[in-house]
Amino acid sequence: MAFRYGEYHDGPDPLAPPYDVRAALDEMGDAILSGSTPVHALRDLLKRGLPGAQDRRGLDDMLREVRRRRRDLRERGRLDGTLEKARALLDKAIGQERAELFPDPSDDARLRETELDALPEDTAGAIQELSTYEWRSSAARQTFEELRDLLRREVLDSQFRGLRDALANPDPQAMERVRQMMADLNEMLDKDSRGQHTQADFDDFMGKYGDLFPERPRNLEELVDILARRAAATQRMLASMTPRQREELAGLINQALDQAGLSDEMRRLGEALYARRPDLAWNAPERLTGEEPLGMGDAVTALEELADLTQLETALRQDYPGARLDDIDESAVRRALGRSAVDDLEALKRIERELEEQGYLLRRRGKLELTPKAVRRLGETALRRVFSSLDAGRRGDHDQHDAGSAGELTGSTRPWRFGDEQPIDVVRTLVNGVRSGGVATPSTARSGGRVGVRLSVDDFEVAETERRTAAAVCLLVDLSYSMALRGTWAAAKQTALALQALVASKFPQDAVQIIGFSNYARVLQPDELAGLDWDMVQGTNLHHALLIAGRHLDRHPDFEPVVLVVTDGEPTAHLMRNGRSAFEWPPSHETLELTLAEVDKMTRRRATINVFMLAADDRLKEFVDEVARRNGGRVFSPSAERLGEYVVSDFLRLRRAR
Repeated sequence: MAFRYGEYHDGPDPLAPPYDVRAALDEMGDAILSGSTPVHALRDLLKRGLPGAQDRRGLDDMLREVRRRRRDLRERGRLDGTLEKARALLDKAIGQERAELFPDPSDDARLRETELDALPEDTAGAIQELSTYEWRSSAARQTFEELRDLLRREVLDSQFRGLRDALANPDPQAMERVRQMMADLNEMLDKDSRGQHTQADFDDFMGKYGDLFPERPRNLEELVDILARRAAATQRMLASMTPRQREELAGLINQALDQAGLSDEMRRLGEALYARRPDLAWNAPERLTGEEPLGMGDAVTALEELADLTQLETALRQDYPGARLDDIDESAVRRALGRSAVDDLEALKRIERELEEQGYLLRRRGKLELTPKAVRRLGETALRRVFSSLDAGRRGDHDQHDAGSAGELTGSTRPWRFGDEQPIDVVRTLVNGVRSGGVATPSTARSGGRVGVRLSVDDFEVAETERRTAAAVCLLVDLSYSMALRGTWAAAKQTALALQALVASKFPQDAVQIIGFSNYARVLQPDELAGLDWDMVQGTNLHHALLIAGRHLDRHPDFEPVVLVVTDGEPTAHLMRNGRSAFEWPPSHETLELTLAEVDKMTRRRATINVFMLAADDRLKEFVDEVARRNGGRVFSPSAERLGEYVVSDFLRLRRAR
């Protein structure tokens, strides 16, 4: 039997990968390199939607649709439609009765007119009085029965969405079935509260009354959720009315339930639903601004949908602490936006899961962090950005793939020794293998008759390179609040990532240490650079940063020292003898004196300090000029956009000079 396979046409290819997770990480990386944190970068990515997936909605697209639906629902109509219709039918019945009584000159007719004149003003009270009235007019009697049927249908529809159509025709058997359904429902809830309910009980219940529940719940929990949300919407409808409207409608509801013999069962059900779902907004008023009067069932449906949309909007915003996509209720998304929106949401959840499963994201104690694997990729991205901006013709510092690998090739080779990192000389290695008798003939070869060369460890030779001195690199990055205020923090973070990636990939023999400083200084690990944020504190403690950098250089006495400082302000803090930070602005004499003392120590270590100044403050210029005078280093004043270019270029210049 022959089979032919072709392109899948019935929707999206189910076997195709949903997205390129690396592209998703790169999009996050753009935000992170612009100063964002991993949490905010992921949230922004999910809001925009999947990269390259034009037919998939992001959270923002869903949020706009939810807000549009809420606006449409609020403009749909008024809540007092049932009350207004009941008043109209009541007035019609009374008018028809008066028309029947007016031609009759008897005392009985006058007495009846007096009785009609004395009816209460509120609709519920009038209906209650007329429930025992003997109608003379058959038309009035029919209108009054129509009113009572209306109230019964609307009241029950406000609790059970499927009952209005089921009770469209007054049928005693239909009402008896509703009464039995409510009794069985309350009994099932009681059994569940005692821990005696089974799925078989629910299946039997739905077998009898499933046609009354168009939502088709699959278990008791889903049924309770459906009924509780609708009961809460009914309470919100009453809370949204004026006190007089609320009193009248509540009276009509009670009368309708009494007439149907459902008061006790409805009370039991309401108490059970509230006890199971107290988290719902049972009495929160809602405002509808439309002109069309809505029936009670339609008004409750509108309020139920509004409550769903309000909760869904909160979840889609994802702007609360610890927010996750799993917080978004898929059933609420399906009810509000349709099945396709559930698929879009699942695609967004997959991107979050894939970033974690493929080792780019890590949740630690509820906090989202980038893994070293992700930081390396972001560092490479930052480095590519820097190299793409370098002007090769002007500065001569462009991307060299062999820069710093192990020195320049000399043309000579030597035998390989354990631990060598120099490139293997393939030609000389093969020649050595042939000379040592390592040729395998077709009769002795095990590779299917092919001729090969057997190599031993002694055959390998490596290409000799010029010896390149290792460097101890210190990058001191200002984390103070002013970096964020001036908009230079993102550039500093990107520069740190780029330098870390450059040293790790092209100068692996170097020992690099990145030190952040604000009121205190601290060593920054490579895997925390991407998630790093500026410190909302006062103080630029360059003194402490130089102390830490000096210890790093002292641990590598045979390495060439490289010290780079990125800052936008003069030193305003120093470390006291008790280990605490002392802040003062303008800078105290002690702060400047201690900081310059550390500069002098760097000079004695033969460490050149190059300062990258991100602000044109006069006091800062005066300070860095003094640093350059004492140390012999250079001062740069790059714009924030070119900071990475300057730092990387200067580092490469220093490395090539050694």
